[in-house]
Amino acid sequence: MNATAHPMTSPAVPAAPQRRGVSARFILWLMLLIAMLTVGAISFVYVMIHGLGVTNLTDELPWGLWITVDLSSIALGAGAFTLSAAVYIFRMRQYEAIARAAVLVGFLGYSSAMLALFIDIGRFDRFYHPIIYWNVHSVLWEITMCVVLYLTVLLIELFPVLVESTPLKKIGVLVSFSHLLHRLMPIVAVVGMGLSLLHQSSLGATYGILTARPFWYSPSAPVLFILSAVAGGAALTLLVTLLSGKLLGREQAPPNIITGVARLVGFACLAYLYLKLWSWLATNYYSYVPEQQIGAETLAQYTPYNFTFWFGEVLFGALIPAVFMLWGRLRSNRNALMLACLMIIAGLVINRWNMTLSGFVIPLDWSPGVGDIFPINTYEPALVEWGVAIGIVAYSWLAFTLAVRFLNIYPESRPVGAAPVVVEHLSASEPGHHG
Repeated sequence: MNATAHPMTSPAVPAAPQRRGVSARFILWLMLLIAMLTVGAISFVYVMIHGLGVTNLTDELPWGLWITVDLSSIALGAGAFTLSAAVYIFRMRQYEAIARAAVLVGFLGYSSAMLALFIDIGRFDRFYHPIIYWNVHSVLWEITMCVVLYLTVLLIELFPVLVESTPLKKIGVLVSFSHLLHRLMPIVAVVGMGLSLLHQSSLGATYGILTARPFWYSPSAPVLFILSAVAGGAALTLLVTLLSGKLLGREQAPPNIITGVARLVGFACLAYLYLKLWSWLATNYYSYVPEQQIGAETLAQYTPYNFTFWFGEVLFGALIPAVFMLWGRLRSNRNALMLACLMIIAGLVINRWNMTLSGFVIPLDWSPGVGDIFPINTYEPALVEWGVAIGIVAYSWLAFTLAVRFLNIYPESRPVGAAPVVVEHLSASEPGHHG
């Protein structure tokens, strides 16, 4: 009997055959990631010992590379809630083939963001304070709580995969618990989607509600953050699916699933472009706030903001990839599809960098005791900041690499040219179910 089950839960189902050989290319890849992780660990410890004084962050420009990593990681993890919503809320069960990978990418993205925040706060010994000392009037507190709760949701969704793919499947209690989670997954997916939408929009609101820094102020920022996260998160999930399949000589997901996700990404890019250009017009022509105009002129004069905005965010990061994703001839070319995914990811990172730095580069006009106009704030990440960022990226890549090798992340994976794998999902109503 074939019955639909949550993509993260089928502990009694035999995993699709996976290639277990260890190639020289795989060993070299692991060695590279371990070297990067070592650099990151050394940099991490150095900052913890000596404090933020070893970075190029200042009181005038307190957010830099690490916050960019934080914001980008959270956005690139949004494929989890997007595909979970497709499977559970919109009943598009065919996307179960890629949903496990999306949840794993989401978990790694959110945990990477928490690593970046842990080192960025300066007082890492107080990382737990938001959980104990509630500040309900703070957008950052709401984001923190949503991230913690959503990370818990992702762990719940990944737990059955861990049971199914490891010797833990021999423990009856854990198998029964996995089936219990299966019955609760529709509720978990809805809660997870709500949490993700809340904090994705709140990240934009962190900038969009700050009238004290007019260049940041934008009521459309929360929606822009959601749309860019939907496009970027699904693009990253699609990229790792195609890339891992290419390196392993396997088709990780059926072609119709790849096509469906690519179309979703393309339309999300177009929606993002529409709102972004409308927001730009409203800011520069319709509302004409003098402080915003001065800010735009300042950035154009002293920074490459205009180039990174129009080329990095709009053209390179959204418009061209949307054409790749929606034009059938280009979409059918897997190399072109991976290139488009990389462009979207790069555009999202550029956007988060621009958002983080733009408001701080523009000086405040006046401060008690200073009197004169502040100088333009400049920032270039210190070597130790790059080291920490490299380590965080290496952590996520290494974890995903090991998961693809040892866990059943792609249940319908098959060698290129082989017949499609028929996956039998065990329903809670079938005989022999342990739930």
